[in-house]
Amino acid sequence: MSVVFAFLFLELLATSFCNGNFNQLGCIKSEREALLRFKQDLIDPSNRLASWSTGDADCCTWSGVVCDNLTGHVLELKLRNSFSHYDVPSEILLAEHEALNKSMLRGKINPSLLNLTQLISLDLSCNDFKGVQIPKFLGYMGNLRYLNLSLGGFQGRIPHQLGNLSNLEYLDVSWANFLIIVDLDEAENGYYGALRVDNLQWLSGLSLLKHLDLTFVDLSKASDWLQVIKTFPSLEVLYMIDCQLHNFPPQPITNLSCLASLHLSENYFEGPIPDGLQNLTSLRHLYISFNYFNSSLPDWLYKLSHLEELYLMFNRLQGRLDTLGNLTSIKELDLSNNRFEGGIPVSFERLCNLRRFYISGVELNQEISAVLDIFSRCVSDVLEDLEMSSCKLFGRLTNQLGQLKNVYTLFLDYNSISGPVPSALGRLGCLQSLDFSHNMFNGTISDIHFANLTRLLQFGASGNSLMLKFSPHWVPPSKLQFLSLSSCYLGPQFPTWLHSQKHLRYLDISYSGILDHCPIYLFQLPFKLVYLDLSHNGIFGHIPNLTQSNRLEFLDLSTNNLSGLLPLIPLNLYMLDLSNNSLSGSISHFLCDGINTSKPLMQILILKKNLLYGNLPDCWMNFPYLIALNLNENKFSGIIPISFGSLSSLQYLHLRKNHLFGTIPVSITNCTEIVTLDLGENALVGNVPAWLGISFPQMVILNLRSNKFHGPLPRELCHLALLQMLDIAENNFHGIVPRCISNFSAITNYSRESSNLRYGETDEFFQGYIEDALLVNKGQLVQYSTILELVKIVDLSKNKFTGEIPMEVTNLVALQTLNLSHNYFTGTIPEDIGVMRSLECIDLSYNQLSGEIPQSISNLTFLSHLNFSNNKLIGKIPLSTQIQGFDASCFTGNDLCGPPLPKNCGAVVTTSNYNEGKDDKKHEVDWFYVSMALGFMVGFWAVINPLFVSRRWRFMYYNFLDSLWIKFGSVVRKCCGLFSV
Repeated sequence: MSVVFAFLFLELLATSFCNGNFNQLGCIKSEREALLRFKQDLIDPSNRLASWSTGDADCCTWSGVVCDNLTGHVLELKLRNSFSHYDVPSEILLAEHEALNKSMLRGKINPSLLNLTQLISLDLSCNDFKGVQIPKFLGYMGNLRYLNLSLGGFQGRIPHQLGNLSNLEYLDVSWANFLIIVDLDEAENGYYGALRVDNLQWLSGLSLLKHLDLTFVDLSKASDWLQVIKTFPSLEVLYMIDCQLHNFPPQPITNLSCLASLHLSENYFEGPIPDGLQNLTSLRHLYISFNYFNSSLPDWLYKLSHLEELYLMFNRLQGRLDTLGNLTSIKELDLSNNRFEGGIPVSFERLCNLRRFYISGVELNQEISAVLDIFSRCVSDVLEDLEMSSCKLFGRLTNQLGQLKNVYTLFLDYNSISGPVPSALGRLGCLQSLDFSHNMFNGTISDIHFANLTRLLQFGASGNSLMLKFSPHWVPPSKLQFLSLSSCYLGPQFPTWLHSQKHLRYLDISYSGILDHCPIYLFQLPFKLVYLDLSHNGIFGHIPNLTQSNRLEFLDLSTNNLSGLLPLIPLNLYMLDLSNNSLSGSISHFLCDGINTSKPLMQILILKKNLLYGNLPDCWMNFPYLIALNLNENKFSGIIPISFGSLSSLQYLHLRKNHLFGTIPVSITNCTEIVTLDLGENALVGNVPAWLGISFPQMVILNLRSNKFHGPLPRELCHLALLQMLDIAENNFHGIVPRCISNFSAITNYSRESSNLRYGETDEFFQGYIEDALLVNKGQLVQYSTILELVKIVDLSKNKFTGEIPMEVTNLVALQTLNLSHNYFTGTIPEDIGVMRSLECIDLSYNQLSGEIPQSISNLTFLSHLNFSNNKLIGKIPLSTQIQGFDASCFTGNDLCGPPLPKNCGAVVTTSNYNEGKDDKKHEVDWFYVSMALGFMVGFWAVINPLFVSRRWRFMYYNFLDSLWIKFGSVVRKCCGLFSV
């Protein structure tokens, strides 16, 4: 009986083992208790660990826990957050921001994990441990083979105790201090303090390491990095991206015979590509992008015969590309944004495995047909991705294009390719993304071009002279998500085929010749647009209610013929531009009505050049994220609302040319980020408050022009060190100009560093907004936009300033326009005015300046506008090419002489101080003037006398004068012709 029982037991044991059900008693009690203690110290807002409960004795069934089926020991703990940057599309991140934040574990990491004595794998990645240091006790979990702390919200020094993990094969601490989702309330910059090490000696004990990822760890002090890395004979993958590495040691790289992937991008390496890399003959993936390598490509590259991916983008590499033709195993090649020359060589036709090729930003200076010839060989059978943006390609795009039958991405934008778009485009049945924007294409695009493009998701043709003309009932065969046709002719009506494109997320059909009603259907379901630009057309009618467009983040309807009230907007809208229309009425309903606890995410609101009127409502606290607000050129009245002070993120405030009155509210001092403050052309009163120069350290533009401000100019304005444009003209300011004006350091040097006017260049939703300013320059009202950051102007004209022009004004050497006209300035023009070599316009007219014009003004070689009229200036106008080129009216109303004035200065005799008071010598002959007169008479008769004596001389002289007059007349006629043009 016992034998039978034994056999039955063994059979049951085998069956249970094979079915993976051997452990019938659950996990080990001590490990279960350790996991519960670990959970107690965690914050789990989304209940990811709900299964971890005291009621369930078997911890092996808990979420994220993997046990050994034979022993019951916990082997793996998989607590990676299921949402990450890599898993979730950007629009979901925006819409589901709060939900995704809740999915992350927070809190402390309890040392109870040490009781998991058999743990071989620990994954805490993509959570947020709120900037704590990586726990030292992890270094005592000796059985660990896999440790992943990436994107975990850690900071500080990596504990050297991790070097005790002698069994570790996989270590990932990449981006460990980076947040997956920026918490707007808690983490302003999106990451905690740097994760860093002083050296990498602690790694030496990890001899079994196969995968090491130190991305975004500060290794700037770890000069021993390569020396340590060479001690890992089993290392297969090494990622050291953005580690602040500066020096690549010159010694050969040995002992890394297994290394297959090396990623050293986004560091500070410079000089030639290191020769030591040639020993890594097992390399299949090499990434050294975003560095400062500046050599030509080394000849030894062909030794890397297994190389499949080579990424060299954004370096300063130069020379020819012929060497790369020997890399016959290459599948992905990125050469973008370097300084290579000579174009794509014919040897590239041998790269029969090349699937992805990127060379954007390299000046190929090559005909597009020559490039297609190279890729029409064996490459055409495998090539999937071809990006050649901004390569100075030219010539016509021919039907050779049809040979790229497997290509799914083709970028040819920002080149000089001309002619019609070939019909062969319609044969690229695999194409998903196509962009040939900003070229010189012309002609018509029709049904045939899209005949077989059933997979097309992205199409860009903006900036060409193309007409899109399709059959009346044509329906695109694809489901487009991205469509950019700016400057292509689609009109006069909205195309009917647009109705079918319900998957569009990005649509730009600005400047498209459309004269039609506002397309209501684009703002209704099933359309889910994120980006919509219909600007610069002739669209008319009312803007519909936009609240159904709950995905919409960017909307530009500017420069159309839209009328009616402002629409209600969805909460997700980041940028709204309705400028240059005929919208009217109050904006109270737009700002104040229907706003509850959820605040709009609006950051840019542009309503300028409309017919909006009424008082500005006092409920701006409903738009707490506003960065730019432009209400210029409307009919708003009343005072500036106090609630503007709640806009703590505001950087650009434009209220120019309305009917606002009252004083500047003190509450605006809360807007400490202000860069532009434009209150010009209103009826504002009072003194300019001193806090204006203290509360806004980032200010670049201050425009108070044409108001009713009075009083002295506060010295505190001199604290605005970054100020580049100061316009307070046409007010009632009086008193002296503070000498501390030289504190405007942005104008006291020639630095070309980007000013605060540039922002959001990496954010696609900010690219549609360009800060602008309306300024008076050279007597004309000028709208500045794209070059605004380069403009430097001071305009104090048409006020009641008195006293002397402070000599410190000459410290503003980068100033381009200085206008002090129509004031009561006295004294002389500053003697050193010639050091202001950037001056293009200077206007000192209608003052009471006296003395002579300084000779140094001749050094102002960029001057194109000058006005010194109606002062008390005396003496001779200095000589220079610029000065004598101005009209005489620029100097009238003074006691000046010399060109360009008709008044001749004559012989000016200056009395010497040395002879002053010596009356006994006042009747002596001045032989200098006597000899000068005699010399003139002798020289004169030497020329004139032969004309009287010799007929031949007279004939030659008259012929000379006649030819000179003909030439002069020809020059005058040419000049007149130029001016008439």
